[in-house]
Amino acid sequence: MKRDLDALMEVRGLDAFVVSGRTYGNPSLVYLLNGAAVTQGIVVKKRGEVPVFIHSPIERDEAAASGLPLVNMARYRFTEILRETGDRLKATVELYRRIFADLDVRGEVGFYGMADQGQAYLFLSALAEALPEIRVRGEYDEALLDVARATKDADEVARIREVARLTCEVVEETIAFLRRHRVKDETLVTDDGAPLTVGQVKDYVYQLMARRRLESPEGFIFAIGRDAGVPHSQGCPDDPIRLGQTIVYDIFPRRAGGYYFDLTRTFCLGYAPPEVERVYRDVAGCLDAVVAEARVGVEARRLQQVACAFFAERGYPTIAENPETEVGFNHLIGHGLGLAIHEEPVFTDVPSNTRTLQPGHVFTVEPGIYDPDRGYGVRLEDVVWIDEDGQVHNLTPLPKELVVEI
Repeated sequence: MKRDLDALMEVRGLDAFVVSGRTYGNPSLVYLLNGAAVTQGIVVKKRGEVPVFIHSPIERDEAAASGLPLVNMARYRFTEILRETGDRLKATVELYRRIFADLDVRGEVGFYGMADQGQAYLFLSALAEALPEIRVRGEYDEALLDVARATKDADEVARIREVARLTCEVVEETIAFLRRHRVKDETLVTDDGAPLTVGQVKDYVYQLMARRRLESPEGFIFAIGRDAGVPHSQGCPDDPIRLGQTIVYDIFPRRAGGYYFDLTRTFCLGYAPPEVERVYRDVAGCLDAVVAEARVGVEARRLQQVACAFFAERGYPTIAENPETEVGFNHLIGHGLGLAIHEEPVFTDVPSNTRTLQPGHVFTVEPGIYDPDRGYGVRLEDVVWIDEDGQVHNLTPLPKELVVEI
């Protein structure tokens, strides 16, 4: 949580940190700016002090919505520096020299945000050489802001709940849309008698999201039959919607610049084959078993172990026994959720993953069983939150139903 930033900085020995870049695709900057609708900027935080936002002069009103102390970037006259140096790298180093002098930043300084990797390397190397009073620090695993963002406060969870409500509405209206179609030769058809396709359903889903001001920057999954058996297949647009085939509907929208939700339901229209019924029961049982294991202090990797053991006991291949398996359970049990679709905590079952579940964690639980050669895939996904008192809450107010009557 944001309240933990100073403590995390102290543990890491940081005197200050900088987050910079454009806001789009830069969740750590969005996090510190409290969702302010700006396109870019630089946030500087010194340990024990409130972060300062250095913003574009044309976004001064939007910058004010961050609630942070503001500094207008025009104060540092970057264009004049660039004109004098004739070199953007040298000019950028000089810009930061002026910012750090103005804010009295010195010592161990961490750098975060979004930038081209080569540009970042050249800039930080040049900065370290030019400013001996600054010792550039970077982090690779469990970076400071990733850890802070992993635990959500009540306001963040309220925003996630709102996206959850809207996401569930979209799923319910999608199913209602499917039910409005006639059936001909085991296939849903449109008014002109042509087969309803995955592409047409997805077009309708995008309309549903747009009406609710939901963004879907990474698309979503609506895959039927064999494609449902490939976990991240988004579905073939030309595939017809047939009865009795598994449909994996995995949707992960967000509010503009804000928090994501993630939800998967698998269903068959009209009826389900007996094999699919059995697999569905096992996947639902695994979800319940994993959620039952989730509590404060449990190692995150334990949830992956529980899922693999559950499925192995029922005869399914898992990645615990064969990391290359393309059938059975072949992915992680879940992921942290917030301003990024995938964030801390991480559930990889390796000894180096010593993360434990903590109050404030919000994460998905999404077991699945897949067999594309047999023409099916089944995945169910709920979002779980552990509150400040250690109570576990399911944030997914949508029932699970394998067969959708048509």
